[in-house]
Amino acid sequence: MRVLVTGAAGFIGHALSLRLLARGDEVIGVDNLNDYYDVALKQARLGQLTAQPGFTEARIGLEDRAAMSEVFARHRPQRVVNLAAQAGVRYSLKNPHAYADANLMGFVNVLEGCRRQEVEHLVFASSSSVYGANTRMPFAEGDNVDHPVSLYAATKKANELMAHSYSHLYGLPATGLRFFTVYGPWGRPDMAYFLFTRKILAGEPIDVFNHGQCRRDFTYIDDIIEGVVAILDQVAAPDPGWSGEAPDPATSYAPYRIYNIGNNRPVDLMYFIGVLEELLGRKATMNMLALQAGDVPQTYADIDRIGKAVGFAPSIGIEEGLGRFVDWYKSFYRVN
Repeated sequence: MRVLVTGAAGFIGHALSLRLLARGDEVIGVDNLNDYYDVALKQARLGQLTAQPGFTEARIGLEDRAAMSEVFARHRPQRVVNLAAQAGVRYSLKNPHAYADANLMGFVNVLEGCRRQEVEHLVFASSSSVYGANTRMPFAEGDNVDHPVSLYAATKKANELMAHSYSHLYGLPATGLRFFTVYGPWGRPDMAYFLFTRKILAGEPIDVFNHGQCRRDFTYIDDIIEGVVAILDQVAAPDPGWSGEAPDPATSYAPYRIYNIGNNRPVDLMYFIGVLEELLGRKATMNMLALQAGDVPQTYADIDRIGKAVGFAPSIGIEEGLGRFVDWYKSFYRVN
């Protein structure tokens, strides 16, 4: 297939693009290589992609309407995976306009491109952050998500609503994936596991929020990619059992689906730090801090729906996954 992947130089986009290329798909990779985090890491990811036959780079931002329209018209992708976004819960407190530009205006441009080119299936990144103030665990797709606690989360819920409107109006098959704390080699330097590794190796203290009383449903990148590819291959269809009297927010009379994609095995933050200390052979000095604005103390994915839909069953535990990350980190940054 010809697949347009936005955010191709990002963590998940890079891994997904490699996986699609390996099975023989053609990939058009859209990314603007912004400086939200280390551009050199993005360039290294992109270098792996441009070395592969079948990859075409388009260095543009989603918010550039004319450029996005031209990319869709020139390449006429059969399917689209939208992973580009302004990421980060905490950064949304400092620079809200970046989220409006990339996550709202940019997503409209993706939807319009899909509509005009009659794309067969749009898969788009949502986030576990949409569950916001919910406290019932595990988080399930049928739960109410009307109380986001960050602007980032609000933009991701908006994306779900925008995609549904296009599914309803134009019959665009669309599937949203609520990612739960993705980690692994080639990951994002702003994520806790990456920051912890860098600081522990440098002998610097790490910031531990909510005084360590956090749990996260850490999901290894390889597991995530298998799920994304399986969902991409299963085009969203109308749910014949959907009822407007008791509406299921994760399905629709339109060709639209929402799935959690997580590990279903939340890990205590202090255990996580302990595993990292053992792998690095060093103890962490910890600054115990209050929960930051916009953060939630716990995430935990109910993955029954995606399991039934495509057989998604993550298999990489935190010990193995962190071990693979530490090996990559030491190799990439040439540290002992």
